[in-house]
Amino acid sequence: MNIVVCVKQVPDTSDPDTEVHIDGTGRGVDQSKFSFVINDADNYAVEEAILLKEKHGGEVTVVNIGSEAANQVIRMALAKGGDGAIRLDDEKFAGSDPVALARILQAGIKDLSCDIVMTGCLASDDGYGAVGVALASLMGLPHAAYVKTVEVLSDNKLKIGRELEGGLLEMDEIVTPCVLTIQTGGNEPRYASFKGIREASKKEIKVMDLPATGLSEDQVGEAGSVAVMVQYSVPEVGDLAEILEGDPGETAGKLAGILKDKGLV
Repeated sequence: MNIVVCVKQVPDTSDPDTEVHIDGTGRGVDQSKFSFVINDADNYAVEEAILLKEKHGGEVTVVNIGSEAANQVIRMALAKGGDGAIRLDDEKFAGSDPVALARILQAGIKDLSCDIVMTGCLASDDGYGAVGVALASLMGLPHAAYVKTVEVLSDNKLKIGRELEGGLLEMDEIVTPCVLTIQTGGNEPRYASFKGIREASKKEIKVMDLPATGLSEDQVGEAGSVAVMVQYSVPEVGDLAEILEGDPGETAGKLAGILKDKGLV
C-alpha cells in the first residue's frame, strides 16, 4: 500500500510567552522569533501512514510546500519511517490559498502511484481545513475528513472512522485511491529513533520548482487563488468580564437587568 502524506511546517506557539505580531505589510505575521515544528494534525497523518505501511507493506512518500527550512520537518517524518520526500519550493507559490496549494500538491504527486493521500485535517497557522478536500476534488478522488481510524478491508476498500461533534465516531467505507484528512488523537505519534534520524539524513528530498510542476504562474500564488489575504488585525480588548455573585435567584435577576440595560432583551 503506497501512501502520500502531506506535511506543513508551522510556528510553534505552544510556549505561553510566545508573542504574535503582525508584520509591516499588515498581511502576515512576524515569524523572526518563532521556532518551527510539524503541524500537529500532519504529525498524526504521518503516524497513521507509517502504521499502515508497517502492517500492509508499501511505501510512504512525504510531500511539503516550503523553503529549505522545512527540511527539518521532512527529515523527521522520514526518520519515523517515510521512504522518500518531495519539497515544492518556489517564491511564486507565496500567497496561495487552499485551492492553489492543493493544485501545487496535485502537480507534485501526479506521477506517483498511490493508494491513499493523507493530509492533516487542519493547519494550526491558517486554520483553513480545506487543502485536503480541495486536493481530493482536483484529483477526482473520493475523500473523508476528520478521520481518526483507518482499517484496510481489501485491496481497494477501507473502513474509516470520522470524528463528529460530541466525540461521536461515524464509521464509513471508502474505496481507494482516496484522500483522507486526519484528525488528531486517533493514534500516538512516535518519536524518531537515532537510527531513523541517521538513515533519514541519507534519503533524497526531491525539490520541485514551478517549471518542474508543469503549472503556470497564473495557477499559483495570488494569481491562482480564489481568496486573497487582505489584512490581519489584532482583536480589540474590551471590558473585563463582570462576575455576578450571590445565590441563583440573585444572579439571575442581576443578569436579566444587565441584558435589559444593554438592549439585548
